[in-house]
Amino acid sequence: MIKFERFVLKNGLTVITHNDDYTSIVALNILYKVGSRDENPEKTGFAHLFEHLMFEGSINVPIYDEPLEKAGGENNAFTNNDITNYYLTIPLQNIETAFYLESDRMLGLNFSEKKLEVQKNVVSEEFRQRYLNQPYGDAWLLLRPLAYKIHPYRWPTIGMDIIHINSITLGEVKQFFNKYYNPSNAILTITGKIDIDKIFLLVDKWFGEIPKGESNQNKYPQEPFQTSSRELIVKRKVPHKMIYKAWHMYPRSDKRFYSADLLSDILSTGNSARLYEELVKKQKIFTKIDAFITGEADKGLFVISGMINDDINFEKAEAAIMNEINKLCNDNVSDRELKKVKNRIETVNTFMNITVLNKAMSLAYAEFLGNASLVNEEIENYFRVTPEDIKNAAIDIFMSQGSNTLYYDKI
Repeated sequence: MIKFERFVLKNGLTVITHNDDYTSIVALNILYKVGSRDENPEKTGFAHLFEHLMFEGSINVPIYDEPLEKAGGENNAFTNNDITNYYLTIPLQNIETAFYLESDRMLGLNFSEKKLEVQKNVVSEEFRQRYLNQPYGDAWLLLRPLAYKIHPYRWPTIGMDIIHINSITLGEVKQFFNKYYNPSNAILTITGKIDIDKIFLLVDKWFGEIPKGESNQNKYPQEPFQTSSRELIVKRKVPHKMIYKAWHMYPRSDKRFYSADLLSDILSTGNSARLYEELVKKQKIFTKIDAFITGEADKGLFVISGMINDDINFEKAEAAIMNEINKLCNDNVSDRELKKVKNRIETVNTFMNITVLNKAMSLAYAEFLGNASLVNEEIENYFRVTPEDIKNAAIDIFMSQGSNTLYYDKI
């Protein structure tokens, strides 16, 4: 149980605090309700590029990392389809340094053409190294537009193309900041050995006078129901043939999300999971295989990916996957098998929420989904799932709609 306090400043900033008496480290997390789904389809990669620019200095702080490191702090950030998240940890006695730094860059960044060009080059190189210059690196550049035709999840966070990143102008950067980086569009969480009343005063001191702005009200086009399957075959210089199969699944706020998540664990978590046990160990069709969910706020993807043994063709590999899926659609999983994956999720969740940083991030994301109390309801939601729920989720995801299959063939 994570006990927390929640309040909202007059300028719209949502603030969540949690006291943890067992550490002298404080975590401060700011979640901005903007991700790659909010981008112009002609300028994809914008949100991720902007994350980089947030470390290029603000109005009163030329170099963000320098004062933080002097105060004994560490920081990082990430961008995904739905949000951009900035976080830091710092000794309790230096907490006001954290408030100063984060409020100053919410107030305004020190924009310049030179800084923009530097980060364009950094992100473009990241694009090349991670997505173009390694085997299977372009999988999400291919799979997302195969699965999505209308929804902005059709491009990955890094963007569709380096050309998009390099075409971004300083004027567009300023517009993006003014639209999304404001108190009304942010969730601030502070966790650690803190005095809640003092924290409120600090939050009001450093953030209270920042102009309110507007919360993100973007409406996203919903992906039409997929009635037929889609396939894409690409030839690449890869060590082994590879297959990716993706189906649309439930949004994060749907109670059936928990059934889908457990379903992916039943299929592939651990060496005793179904796909590994049957298709890697016994039949030796794959050298490795995985099942996972993307878990976005809107309808995400349920993905099965496998590296195929050289003497196995695509048809046999795909048929083997579908045979395991059919078993889940036709028969209930055993209580023992379901309990095993539930217990694993409970263990992972418990260990994740030991640190003040993970608690700060979990509270922020739960608030983004609509209710910070969700952090204390997650395990119960998983444990409510029955074998019948798993079977129904399998039928709904795998049998009621078309799939999206990406084949990597060797040159």
